[in-house]
Amino acid sequence: MDNKTRGMMEMVAAMVISGTIGWLVVISGRPVTQVVFWRCAFGALVLLPVCAAKGYLRPGRISRRQLALAVAGGLAIVANWLLLFSAYSGASISIATAVYNTQPFMLVGLGALFLGERLTLARFGWLVLAFGGMLLIVRAGPDAGAMDGRYLVGILLALGAAFCYALAALIAKKLKDVPPHLIALIHVIVGTVTLLPMSLQADWPTGAATWTTLVTLGFVHTGVMYILLYGAIQKLSTSLTGALSFIYPIVAILVDRLAFGHHLHPSQIAGATLILLAAAGMTMGWSWRKRLPSAARKPSA
Repeated sequence: MDNKTRGMMEMVAAMVISGTIGWLVVISGRPVTQVVFWRCAFGALVLLPVCAAKGYLRPGRISRRQLALAVAGGLAIVANWLLLFSAYSGASISIATAVYNTQPFMLVGLGALFLGERLTLARFGWLVLAFGGMLLIVRAGPDAGAMDGRYLVGILLALGAAFCYALAALIAKKLKDVPPHLIALIHVIVGTVTLLPMSLQADWPTGAATWTTLVTLGFVHTGVMYILLYGAIQKLSTSLTGALSFIYPIVAILVDRLAFGHHLHPSQIAGATLILLAAAGMTMGWSWRKRLPSAARKPSA
């Protein structure tokens, strides 16, 4: 098996695993803070020996400045998980995941503000398209598959999660010399330490099913998923990695439908499609100038 094929298999596996996170979070029945705590704690148990085996824990491998940035990124990632998992109960897994995929646009905005990156006309076009998708989802209302009156709150939480993820990605740009596995380990350690007091205040998880869910979230959906993801990133081009990453929201929407029977309203389907299309265009650098004229020349039905 060549490197590219192996990388594609790793990326697909990582995205399928990511797409089932929402299902495990919901069926765990635990407070979100406790779910994220155990995800971090068990995830650290997987990533720690991996980093040790790769020699990433040697003294001097990371500077104090890099460590401080990685810790800051860890706080953003933990906030991202808390907000996203909280969004599931209000807007459903499908809608929360679709809205969460506005993160590339958050990153573009942060890059323009703090890194001086230029907002091109093409990127602005994808941003407008995603905004249109957001309007369709918001206008659908809670009667289109969400639970009670928390629909809008769920959307806002998902947007907050996307912003936190973009913030973590922005910080990661300053850590190009630090191995990604080590960054992930620092993130989950930060989450474990930060959420420990709140987790101890809640009732301790009981029952084999609950513990199985939490262990799976930590070992498989954090530790193994990160190992697969970073292994794939090392083997694949950025464009192919970006294309395969959209398996995640598709799987999440399918799982939400199969596990919980959540039906999407036509306007929600249209809105989610626009957001994912715009995110794909932004991630893979599609050009409106090159693509729209060819589409316009097609004969109408």
